Amino acid sequence: MKIIISGGGTGGHIYPAIAIAQEIRDRLPETQILYVGTREGMESTIVPQAGFDFKTIDITGINRSSLIKASKSLAKMPRSFFQGWEVVRDYRPDIVIGTGGYVSFPVVLAATFLDCKTYIHEQNALPGLANRNLARRVDCVMLTFPEAQKHLNAKLIKLTGLPVRKDILNVNAGEARQKLSLKEDKFTLLVFGGSRGAMTINQAMVGAMDRLQHEDIQIIWLTGENGYQDIKKSLADKVDLHDMKCNLQIFPYMNNMNEVLAVSNLAVCRAGASTLSELAIMGLPAILVPYPYAAENHQEMNARALLQKKAVTMVIDEFLDGDTLYQRVSELMLDPQRLKQMSNNMRQQARPNALKDIVDIILPQTKKP
Repeated sequence: MKIIISGGGTGGHIYPAIAIAQEIRDRLPETQILYVGTREGMESTIVPQAGFDFKTIDITGINRSSLIKASKSLAKMPRSFFQGWEVVRDYRPDIVIGTGGYVSFPVVLAATFLDCKTYIHEQNALPGLANRNLARRVDCVMLTFPEAQKHLNAKLIKLTGLPVRKDILNVNAGEARQKLSLKEDKFTLLVFGGSRGAMTINQAMVGAMDRLQHEDIQIIWLTGENGYQDIKKSLADKVDLHDMKCNLQIFPYMNNMNEVLAVSNLAVCRAGASTLSELAIMGLPAILVPYPYAAENHQEMNARALLQKKAVTMVIDEFLDGDTLYQRVSELMLDPQRLKQMSNNMRQQARPNALKDIVDIILPQTKKP
């Protein structure tokens, strides 16, 4: 069997694609898998490191900052479609899978004209432009958020959830707490913005620390690698890091995010689909600060979907400051009953079998019990 998988632009499109590819290979080791991406995207590094054959086509996302830039992006579409056509025609796959991002569009579109099965997976509550246009042509659309369905016209739609890292599913909270030198009976706040950080969240935390330093809590703050030293300097100018009631652990990044999530009572973070899927698995409530420049503001749509289910609270990026962040954290910290209900509501959104369910749809003859 031959399979093409395409998705790129952000980790939110790439990592689910790799997880699907790995699960397919686990079930059918002889399957040949080709990943199609772009030379400039993150996938050009991540995919070969994961051990999959990689081919590129020339396409860029639509730059909505000006009509001229958008026109230049659109001008590449016919050429990228024919490149996608050539890749699919020459490889002759049995199945083509798209996980979103602009690169998946010409590849999956070309496949719908050829003799192969086609599937797409949509991570967000508001489907991306590529998947909205592909939905009516492919054999099946798989969703993370049920709210996405109303935006799609498709032959078949399945709610599967989003694959998460396997270490998220198997973490031991007690062992993680010991490793991180944290106490079980103390409230633990986790603040993070991804590997690159989130400037708004970091600046708000600096502003909130003059009061949080007096609270009997534990704080794990992952600033991101960009600006870590500047944040530490700003913090040192504001508070005495050696004379605080709270237990503050501040790092640029941590590889053991599964352990950090497992020991926390509340998170402050962005609203990317992968992050929210991991929070749901852990039943970890959050104060979400959606990234304001995400395509078509899809992070805010993700956050609002969980806000309606009373699993999170939300602060719009431009309205977040130290006072607001402290008030939101303090309100939830002093209301354990509400926090527990939010945790239960978040856990109800979890789909720990997402990867299995996705591959069961793609390869029904190999369904695992």
